[in-house]
Amino acid sequence: MASATQVSELSDLDLPFLPIEDPAFSLNPVDRFIEAREHHPWLARSTMGPILTEHAAMRDMMRNDEHMVIGFNEIVEYMGATGTPWGEFIKSTVQVQTGETHLRLRNALKSAFSPRMVNRYRDVMREQVNLLLDEWLPKRRFDFEEFASYYPISVMCRMLGIPTDIIPKIRSSLEALGLAMSMDRAFLPQLQESALLLDQTAREVLASRRAGDRVSDEPDLLDKVMEVQESGEMSEEELVNLIGFMFVGGYDTSKNVITLIMHALLDRPEIYAKCAESLEYSRKVMHETFRFHSPATATRKATQGFTFRGVRFPAETLILFPWGMSGRDETAVSDPHSFNPDREGLRQSHFGFGMGAHICLGQFIGMAQVEEGFHVIAQRLKNPQLAGEVGWRPFPGVWGVAGLPITFDAE
Repeated sequence: MASATQVSELSDLDLPFLPIEDPAFSLNPVDRFIEAREHHPWLARSTMGPILTEHAAMRDMMRNDEHMVIGFNEIVEYMGATGTPWGEFIKSTVQVQTGETHLRLRNALKSAFSPRMVNRYRDVMREQVNLLLDEWLPKRRFDFEEFASYYPISVMCRMLGIPTDIIPKIRSSLEALGLAMSMDRAFLPQLQESALLLDQTAREVLASRRAGDRVSDEPDLLDKVMEVQESGEMSEEELVNLIGFMFVGGYDTSKNVITLIMHALLDRPEIYAKCAESLEYSRKVMHETFRFHSPATATRKATQGFTFRGVRFPAETLILFPWGMSGRDETAVSDPHSFNPDREGLRQSHFGFGMGAHICLGQFIGMAQVEEGFHVIAQRLKNPQLAGEVGWRPFPGVWGVAGLPITFDAE
């Protein structure tokens, strides 16, 4: 990374402090980041390490990430979970891998998660959200976040070609695992139980398919990833971990972003109506929501010291990249605090699926699920209105709405 003439040590800087683990912080993190940038334009500190607060700083540092690795193992260590079922699950995920292992897995799996492969399942996405609406709309009032949670799991089951009756078994585990990156040790028993259940479920899914059990004769995503393992490009344990991680990764982002879209549009009915009219407009709203406020925060660990913008980051420093807050400053877009799906350059205005070599493998699944799902929801769920208090998930973790009670008109 480029060095500046005048170099300051990270420890010598008078940086604003962001109490990201404080439950109150999750209620309005955007304003806290705005306040932090008033004291330093692109950097703050937290109990975990320095945290970038500016879109351009995140982009520029990640463009030169050869001095950093994914920091999930450090979070496992911080949680006191090294060697535990959850710790081993995190350690084995494809996104944590580095070097030749990461390159091997990404290259082996890229066709399975390509836009072409994902587009084969758009009809399935529409069918599943319609089935859920058939069940939930007669209630006339429900928690939209709970409703949205069933959609990505049912789609993933269909994509993998496995019965949707496993949903009640794994849904609570997926919800628990989404809390992992909040770095609250109180969640550890739930994480261990959930990791064990997910591992067991993945092994049962594989055993059932190898025994010849299928819900359809059509080739599916499970066939595709099993072919990768059978070709020798992936071990059995890597395959087991991948299946579990596909459920986790596909669940959190889609569920939370769809809920954040609904939250944003409850007082923007004209935008909600346009989502019903056009899939393309729903796509714009999705990207604007990723920019405006989305769930993810990433971590990177410096493998060696480096200088960035005149600041020296020592080796072993854990750096936080709050992707979900990255779009709310002027280096991302002009007028960043207005919600405007018609602005130019939406796709480049956010890091909803990360950035760099470890960008989310399932990003095309996530985007297709959100745009297709919300387009159908807006067509069938009319005039949504807030019907109670909104809750919020812990920050950083997989931040988002935790409870969005709504009422609506009948179709």
